[in-house]
Amino acid sequence: MNLYSMLSARNDSGRPIRVGLIGAGKFGSMVLAQARKIAGYHIVGVADLDAGKARASLVRTGWQPEEYAAKSLGDAMDTGRTFVTDDAAALCAFDGIECIIEATGHPIAGVRHALMAIDGMKHIVMVNVEADVMCGPILGRMARDKGLVYSMAYGDQPAFICELVDWVRSCGFELTSAGKGMNFRPEFRYSTPDTVWGYFGWSEEFVAKGDFNPKMYNSFTDGTKAAIEMAAVANGTGLDCPDDGLAFYPTGLHDLAQVFKPASEGGRLPSNGLVDIAASVEPDGRKVVNNIQYGMFVTFRAPDEYTKGCFEQYGLLTDKSGWYGSMWRPFHLIGLETSVSVLSAVLRHEPTGSSKEFRGDAVATAKSDLKAGSYLDGEGGFATWAKAIPATISTAIDALPMGLAHHVKLKNDIARDQIVRMSDVEFVDDLDVVALRREQVVTMGPKAEKAA
Repeated sequence: MNLYSMLSARNDSGRPIRVGLIGAGKFGSMVLAQARKIAGYHIVGVADLDAGKARASLVRTGWQPEEYAAKSLGDAMDTGRTFVTDDAAALCAFDGIECIIEATGHPIAGVRHALMAIDGMKHIVMVNVEADVMCGPILGRMARDKGLVYSMAYGDQPAFICELVDWVRSCGFELTSAGKGMNFRPEFRYSTPDTVWGYFGWSEEFVAKGDFNPKMYNSFTDGTKAAIEMAAVANGTGLDCPDDGLAFYPTGLHDLAQVFKPASEGGRLPSNGLVDIAASVEPDGRKVVNNIQYGMFVTFRAPDEYTKGCFEQYGLLTDKSGWYGSMWRPFHLIGLETSVSVLSAVLRHEPTGSSKEFRGDAVATAKSDLKAGSYLDGEGGFATWAKAIPATISTAIDALPMGLAHHVKLKNDIARDQIVRMSDVEFVDDLDVVALRREQVVTMGPKAEKAA
């Protein structure tokens, strides 16, 4: 509860926290919007392949031209201004930067940037969950081996779910499940960038006024983002993904504890200790009453009769039996809150959630019958959606992680809803990231655990 006091003390001593931001899209813009309002929190450099886009983000979020007029990273550090560049490697290598925020959303680039940051002895706040779910466990291990923090981004849902899980365990309750709310119906699974705005109910005029990326928003609509985030939560908490993917149970606030408990106890989960989604709409399109579309939750069980009685006495929302309760956070403000992760990493040397084991996986699954010779187009595209499954299953079938389903050519026909395997695609580029992923499977996967 004292991050701001710690930051103020550092700033008063003339040592502001110096940060590098990679990626100036929507999330990066929200990071920038708040950064200039936090005394002692200095964005030394912003890197984006399109430096003009980065400058446009600075303008859109209220920065004045003189604030980002630094001529180099060294000049930025000396003057307190910000340097705009297209060279992410320069940020990772610059000695004056303590922490890198990776916010590109591109899994291949994200992995490479994390490796650069580790080589440059920088803490990493990995906004890029797409990269984290694919290689986060091994990247986290590499960072920790060097005494660095590899962290999920506060403000994004996985970090908040990890925080809620930590609260449950710190209180001595029995953790049952964890997840988030989401606007989802079964037919959304097959949405494409051409149909996505209709699912959001947004007009073309509304979309034209904002900085909206159709593939990114489609990755939310078709359930891919949910799979990626829940698998990342599994890797950060020790919970598991359901064997057949997320079920997206339509559930409102008052029913969380009733629904997200094992079926053997009258709930809907196939077993204890799972991640899943509380859908905010019914399959027929009706809104769920008191839904938590933008929130995150945990459910847990009282360990004994005394605690169960306390649940009732203090008004905790419970299931019908009174044994299971729920806790939630109703909203998340993504990049507006990410400074908390940076401050925690630099000042406390503590992540706000981190992938510690290879437990969950988000694997590419066909949206339609795909033909050999065609190309996959990644998250939120036309070809595949991501399915969250245990790593024990994904590694046994050599499934293709969603993060590697970017512009790779199919060698085999794939039927709709079939999981794509590594052997089904032809890798030409990105072999460095493929090799790192394979190293993670070998050294941190289920077979490695059995051998140990």
